[in-house]
Amino acid sequence: MQIGFIGLGNMGGHMARNLIEAGYRLVVHDAREASAAQHTALGATWAATPADCAAKADVLITMLPNPRIVEDVMLRGGAAAALPQDALWIDMSTSTPEAARRVIAEVLEPRGLRMLDAPVSGMAKGARTGTLQIFVGGAEADFTRALPVLEVMGEPRKIMRVGNQGSGYTVKLMINQLWFSHLVASSEVLAMGVKAGVDLGVLRSALLASPAASNFLENDILGILESGDYDESFAMVLACKDLGLSVDLGRDVGVSTELSALVEQIYRRAKARYGDLSGEMIPVKLYEEMAGQDFRLAGPEPTQAS
Repeated sequence: MQIGFIGLGNMGGHMARNLIEAGYRLVVHDAREASAAQHTALGATWAATPADCAAKADVLITMLPNPRIVEDVMLRGGAAAALPQDALWIDMSTSTPEAARRVIAEVLEPRGLRMLDAPVSGMAKGARTGTLQIFVGGAEADFTRALPVLEVMGEPRKIMRVGNQGSGYTVKLMINQLWFSHLVASSEVLAMGVKAGVDLGVLRSALLASPAASNFLENDILGILESGDYDESFAMVLACKDLGLSVDLGRDVGVSTELSALVEQIYRRAKARYGDLSGEMIPVKLYEEMAGQDFRLAGPEPTQAS
């Protein structure tokens, strides 16, 4: 099997490397040829255009920043038209069902070609270690065909077929939306508590021992609490893009999104203050400034009495 891989950024670069190291033959393309240097050094073939990459692929994987670029690559870049008969397109970007439908309707469906939407969670660390969670939308037979490839990039027990085509995009947007909402809500609570005089570690321990506990408070925020890491591997410009897509989806399906829209506004305020390339957790800094202190654990957290 030969795999075409388009999009070698912070996530896609690691994912493509893992496929090469697993023994797959790869043809790769990116807007920046320099991004492919490590892959060609490992034996991948460089393709000068998206169409050239797709033309050689039994399976084409795209890992791109937004729906507009997905459409640019697949339609205007000619990748969809260049796919061989019986090829399978797997879009692992955080995109929307509508963007994929245009590609399907204009090019894939008339030719009888198949696609899966398979966006991921797990940040750059998961991409690097091949332990991503992958949410797949599409036909069962196509999912079965793609599974060995997906299992190289993701943790097998975390690869889920979540429904028909478009369902993967939707589930990923909902996961991102809830995670961003956790970040804002948790930051607000920590800021209020410490400014009212409660020790940060004590407050966090109390929250974790309560019905308000969350994976965000227990694990995801530790990078900030221990070392001030706001996760620059995923830029704020992309986080705000995902939030906008989520709010747009709510409008499209007729569900009001007051809370999601407010979280988006807070993220956009943080992006304006700290820059497009600041990390996805930088909104925490807005609340640190309100609290008048950085959220850092000073030492071992208190333990519950037995």
